[in-house]
Amino acid sequence: MTPSSDDQIAHRSAAKAWFEALRDRITGAFEALEDEAPDDLYPGTPGRFELTPWQRGENGEDLGGGVMGLMHGRLFEKVGVHVSTVYGEFTSEFSKRVRGAEDDRRFFATGISLIAHMKNPHIPAVHMNTRFITTTLHWFGGGMDLNPTQRYQRDREYEDTRHFHAAAKAACDKHGSGDYERYSAWCDEYFWLKHRNEPRGTGGIFYDHLDTGDWQADFDFTKAVGEAFLSAYPPIVRKRMHQAWSEKDREEQLVQRGRYAEFNLLYDRGTKFGLETGGNVTSILSSMPPEAKWP
Repeated sequence: MTPSSDDQIAHRSAAKAWFEALRDRITGAFEALEDEAPDDLYPGTPGRFELTPWQRGENGEDLGGGVMGLMHGRLFEKVGVHVSTVYGEFTSEFSKRVRGAEDDRRFFATGISLIAHMKNPHIPAVHMNTRFITTTLHWFGGGMDLNPTQRYQRDREYEDTRHFHAAAKAACDKHGSGDYERYSAWCDEYFWLKHRNEPRGTGGIFYDHLDTGDWQADFDFTKAVGEAFLSAYPPIVRKRMHQAWSEKDREEQLVQRGRYAEFNLLYDRGTKFGLETGGNVTSILSSMPPEAKWP
């Protein structure tokens, strides 16, 4: 059943408010970790997020916008936590590739996107995003995935990966919209570097076009993914940030970061969506690692 106009407005408002509240909780948790990091391994002043609002549209036209949140810290070498709410019309060409936009190009999209690249090579990089999109249809999408940079960590049985997957599975198991086996397999398929025939990381969950017919249930599951991220990633950082590293470890980290950059530039749907819809380029490309190598 198509939601009424009032319901659509309420749904959009609720989703936007959740993504913004989640942003605040995540940035607070990350700044607390910056404070906790041991001074001998991470000298200097703990980092803080810089929040930069941006607007979409030209000549005074209101097409939405967002807030770009970036921190270059002593523990988090580069981390972005961004929220956006954009609307308007897709281009005629792009509308042919979006569900429900073939005959009516109007859209609304709100979401949160996060990527953290860590100073310490033994702390995995991480990505998380969730979003709500409406055209003539509506759906949720997103997920969370872990990206270790050291060879000894790139095994699904590595303890940090098992901990991360357990949190994702718990979120799926609590909600009818969740399907861990399917979403985990989908994550592995999506984050696959076809040109190298290797995975980007050690997985997590990925879902898209989620519309079971019960909007609240789908929203509750999407919120649970955000909660799962908060329960999974900060403990990994807290456990690993005391581990010293070598130049060899750093070299391996920089090479693996190159794989991350390759995926985002070649395959990532979020990158393509943001660029195609006139999003903030700095925010969209902030997922790129601060340093990387292609030996």
